[in-house]
Amino acid sequence: MSAIIIKNDRVKAVKRKHPWIFSKAIKEVIGDPQLGETVDLLDENNKWLAKAAYSPHSQIRARIWSFEQNQEIDIDFFKAKIERALFIRQPMIKQAQTTGYRLLCAESDGIPGLTVDVYNTTLVCQILSAGVEANKDIIVEALKTVFPDHVIYERSDVDVRQKEGLKNRRGEIFGKLQSPIIIEENGIKAYVDVENGHKTGFYLDQRDNRKTLEKYVEGKTVLNCFSYTGTFGLTALKGGAKHVTQVDMSQSALDIAAKNIDLNNFDQAKVSLVKHDVFKLLRKYREEGTKFDVIIMDPPKFAESKAQLRGACRGYKDINMIAMQLLNPGGIILSFSCSGLMEPSLFQKILADAALDAKRDMVFIEKLSQAQDHIISSVYPEGYYLKGFVAQVF
Repeated sequence: MSAIIIKNDRVKAVKRKHPWIFSKAIKEVIGDPQLGETVDLLDENNKWLAKAAYSPHSQIRARIWSFEQNQEIDIDFFKAKIERALFIRQPMIKQAQTTGYRLLCAESDGIPGLTVDVYNTTLVCQILSAGVEANKDIIVEALKTVFPDHVIYERSDVDVRQKEGLKNRRGEIFGKLQSPIIIEENGIKAYVDVENGHKTGFYLDQRDNRKTLEKYVEGKTVLNCFSYTGTFGLTALKGGAKHVTQVDMSQSALDIAAKNIDLNNFDQAKVSLVKHDVFKLLRKYREEGTKFDVIIMDPPKFAESKAQLRGACRGYKDINMIAMQLLNPGGIILSFSCSGLMEPSLFQKILADAALDAKRDMVFIEKLSQAQDHIISSVYPEGYYLKGFVAQVF
């Protein structure tokens, strides 16, 4: 088997079991490993360290499979990982009364580069690494063993695959996709567009935060920014909101949001579906003097790299400042950042600075994070990406 020699001054990260090997940590590549091939990792003294998948096109040159030298990277390996992941999530599935959940969180579940979401009897896979791509067939067989009655659909259609030297792909892997797909969480039903929707079709990571919203909305006017298919808005209606305004740039997402209202037998008259740029609409509302009691601010990722972080901070501050100016005194804002590079303490400071610029007093009430099924491995802190706050503004 081919091997990679790790520089001695970079071995510490491997010994701490972090799953990534960056190109700068490599002293030498022995043999001619192919894209996604399993290789041995050795230190400069030829001591064995781990088994990893090789990715010659990526800055993350190898992703570690196992720290056990005799471990075979075969169907039994992947089946064990899948069964462990399901075991971890069983309490959450029961508690949330949900039929949609994240089964595999890539590195956090020991299969770097593989995300799998469960929607009823459909598994949606997203393959983001060369190692998973090379082992796709046996991973699919392992999934079929654990979930024999499930359709398997692939949504490997994201730009990050290009960094791994992979082409985008989507479509059925096993079985025939049944439409429509409807899931339930915390007493709310929602359509999931696994073929064309964001991510794998649904924002499962906000499940717990949607539940949190419910206690703040009774009799209130609610503005849901970047609403996608409107599930925060559905929770607001369930909690007794007086009126909900859903804002998104995607007409197809708003169309599903409208269907979701009917699906849950809510009153369409209590909802406004607005196709608009959130940044521009917030300024328009400010000029018009429009006010709300509760605002949900869940924008897309602003920072993809460290170089973009400073600009992201300005963006988060600006959009939250205007949102706070739209709140009635005593109003509530739920504000989020899904940028993994954004530290919670930094995001809290940004919100505090936004309140100062908005000339409003603000108190933090709750800290929010990704849902329980989006686990974070102790050796992979990068798995913690979604952070948020509930704050009250006066």
